[in-house]
Amino acid sequence: MRRVTDLALSAADPARLDVDALVVAVADRDGSPALLDDGALPPALASRLVAVLSPLGVRGAIDEVVRIPAGDDVAADLVVLTGVGSTAHGGMGAETLRRAAGAAIRSLDGAHSAALLLPAETVEEVAAVAEGALLGAYRVARYRTDGPHPVTEITVVTDLARDRGARAAVRRAEILARAVHGTRDLVNASPAEIFPASFADAAVEAAKGTKAKVTVLDEVALREGGFGGLVGVGQGSTRPPRLVKVSYAPARAHAHVALVGKGITFDSGGLSIKPAKSMETMKCDMAGAAAVLHAVLAAAALEIGVRVTGWLALAENMPSGSAQRPSDVITIRGGSTVEVLNTDAEGRLVLADALVAAVEEGPDVVVDVATLTGAQMIALGSRVSAVMGTESVREEVVDAAREAGEAFWPMPLPDELEASLKSPVADIANMGEKHGGMLVAGVFLRRFAGSVPWAHLDIAGPAFNEGQAFGYTPRGGTGVSVRTLVEFLERRAAGHRA
Repeated sequence: MRRVTDLALSAADPARLDVDALVVAVADRDGSPALLDDGALPPALASRLVAVLSPLGVRGAIDEVVRIPAGDDVAADLVVLTGVGSTAHGGMGAETLRRAAGAAIRSLDGAHSAALLLPAETVEEVAAVAEGALLGAYRVARYRTDGPHPVTEITVVTDLARDRGARAAVRRAEILARAVHGTRDLVNASPAEIFPASFADAAVEAAKGTKAKVTVLDEVALREGGFGGLVGVGQGSTRPPRLVKVSYAPARAHAHVALVGKGITFDSGGLSIKPAKSMETMKCDMAGAAAVLHAVLAAAALEIGVRVTGWLALAENMPSGSAQRPSDVITIRGGSTVEVLNTDAEGRLVLADALVAAVEEGPDVVVDVATLTGAQMIALGSRVSAVMGTESVREEVVDAAREAGEAFWPMPLPDELEASLKSPVADIANMGEKHGGMLVAGVFLRRFAGSVPWAHLDIAGPAFNEGQAFGYTPRGGTGVSVRTLVEFLERRAAGHRA
C-alpha cells in the first residue's frame, strides 16, 4: 500500500521541537475564542496569541485555520490555529479532533514538518489526532509537474508518547490512512489509465507482500461462468470486464464477511448516454470497488480476526455498436433474468453478479458498496451516505460509521417498491419507480443477496468531493467507507452485533 507521511509521538516541550509549524487548537467558548494549550506554550507566546485571536477574526469554528508567524518564543516558524468548535457541551469528540488536525495539515503545503499540540490525553484522542493529520496530508500528485508538497513529518505532542496503546493506535491510523489514500489514488486516476484490466493489475500489485490473495476472472471466464451483468455492461467497451476476488483468511477466523464493490471504471451511461457535464466525474464510479480492495488489505495489515472476501465488479460502460441496448434481456450469475430498460442503471447489474458469487461461498454477512444512484444525493446530499438492507446489519454499519467518523444514514427498503421492478419478459427489470430511486436500487439488489444478512451502502455523493476541501477531506476522491468497513470488520472480530 501507498506510504503515508511519517508520524511520531513526542512528550517533549512543543516550544523546542524543530518543526516548520506548530499547530494549536482554538475553541469557541460562549462565542469567544479560547486557546487550548494547557499551559504547554511559553507564557509570552500564549499571551500574544490570545491577544490577536479576536482582531484576526478567529472564532474557533470547525475547519477554521489561521496561520501566523511564531516569533522568537518557539523553534517553529509558524503557529497554526485550528478550530475545534464549541466546547459548551463538554469535551470534543474524536471526529472533531480528526477534522481539526486534518484541516491544519492540509493548509501547510510547502512545509516539511509540523507538530500538533491538540488535546491528546487519552489513547482515543491520540488516535483521532494521528488519523486526521495523516488523512489531511494527502495530495493528488500523479499528474502534477509543479507539486504539491504536503507535510512529510508530523509529531503529535502527548504525554502518552511511550504508551503501548498509543503506539498501537498510531500504527492503526497509519494503516487506515494508507488504505484511504490508496482508494483516493484509484478514484483520482485518469480513466485512460484505470480500466478493468489495469484495475485488476493494480489489485494484484497492491496485495504483493501482504496476507491477502487476489484472483482475477477475465472476460472469457466471466462469459463461461454466467456473469451476464458484467459481460452485458462491459460489452460496449474495447476494454473488457473483470471480476476480482481479494481474500484474507486468518487462522481461527471468528466469522466470514463478504464485501462487494461496484467498479465502473468510467460510466458514459452506455446507449442511454449521460449529458456531457454529468460524465466529468464518472471516473469515480469505481469508488466502491476501490474502497473494498483497500479495506481488505487494511484488514490483512491489522490482522483482524475475521475471514474477509472482497469482490470487485469491474466494467467500463461505453456506447458502441456492440453495447447492450435498452430492452435487452441478460442472465445474471445463478440464472435470474433482467430486462435492461436503461443502460445507465448498470451498477446494479454488475453488483448482482458479484453478490451472487459472494453468497455462493456462504458468508455470515455481505456488505456491498457503490456509487449507485443520483437519488442518493437528492435524498442525503454530498456528505452523507445511505445504508439499506437487513435491519440488524444496517444498524451495525451505522454504529461502525459513527465510531469511524463517517456519516451514514439508515434508509428503508419498502416492499411495495418491488412491484415497480416487474418485467413482462424477464424475472425483473433494472428500472422501477422513479421516486425513491435509491431505495428501488436497493430493492433490486436485495433479490441477489438471497437469505444472507446484507447491507447496501450507496456512497454516490460522498465518494467524490466536487466542492472545496474541508477537514481532512480533499477535493476529488475521498476514500469514504474504507474506515467504516474496517471498523465493521473489527467489531465482527470482537463479537459485537447491533
